[in-house]
Amino acid sequence: MGKISVGLHLEYVRPHDKPFEWAVNKAAELGYKYIEPMVHWGRELMSEAGYFHTVSMFDDPYRIRRAAEKAGVKISGLQAHGPLGRPEVHGEYLKLAIRHAAECGAPVVNTDEGIKAHWTTEEEDHVLMRYTLQEAAFVAEPRGILIGLECHAQYSRTPDGLDRIYNLVDSPAIGINLDTGNAYLAGQDPYPWLERVVDRLVHLHAKDISVEHSDAERGKVTGTAVGCACGDGVIDWARVIEICRKCPRDLVFSVECGTIDQAERSIKHLNSLL
Repeated sequence: MGKISVGLHLEYVRPHDKPFEWAVNKAAELGYKYIEPMVHWGRELMSEAGYFHTVSMFDDPYRIRRAAEKAGVKISGLQAHGPLGRPEVHGEYLKLAIRHAAECGAPVVNTDEGIKAHWTTEEEDHVLMRYTLQEAAFVAEPRGILIGLECHAQYSRTPDGLDRIYNLVDSPAIGINLDTGNAYLAGQDPYPWLERVVDRLVHLHAKDISVEHSDAERGKVTGTAVGCACGDGVIDWARVIEICRKCPRDLVFSVECGTIDQAERSIKHLNSLL
């Protein structure tokens, strides 16, 4: 059984208009040992001006590595979400994210099937996803990078649907990044889903869902950007931890919440259980 550690997805500073390095340093100050940065392709105003936390893959990957080392934290993974069923959108982006991860020191790249093209069939989408994932696996395998498939969109909203995507390509580089909040909002029971994939987990998005959010959207959506503080919502974290202790590898719970205050409460709650 592997060790469980607590990390923080850097989306927690999104409403605070803070840049990447500030977000890394604040995560360390709050007591987090791991961070999960988000990478994008090209240049855009908000992060270049210091109002957003994502990092361009046009930057040197050592920007991420050096910021983490300076703050005394490690990188649990990179968020590189995009539509796997649209190779022209996500193919080169995902491969570049994997290469970026290898240089910056992130062991996992997380992604999902994203929003499908409006004109393709379900069968066509899975052929296209297989193409994108196989090309990505060819890049990930020799670099020792893992691809974490997340439950987030139309096909991965059920355990069978996520497994169908996972089984498209036979590669040791492909694993599961289960998002507890997305699973719950999609109308699923996250605990048996965790039991089902625990041997394949490479990362976990620790997302809690408030009672109000649950009442408004459960069963109507396939996921959400961020949740509430871990411990403030409907997810039983002691039960999640108990299941995840069966994981054969070390695992990071990457907290996905919406504010600095929520990040502070999340680590206190999770550390009290661990």
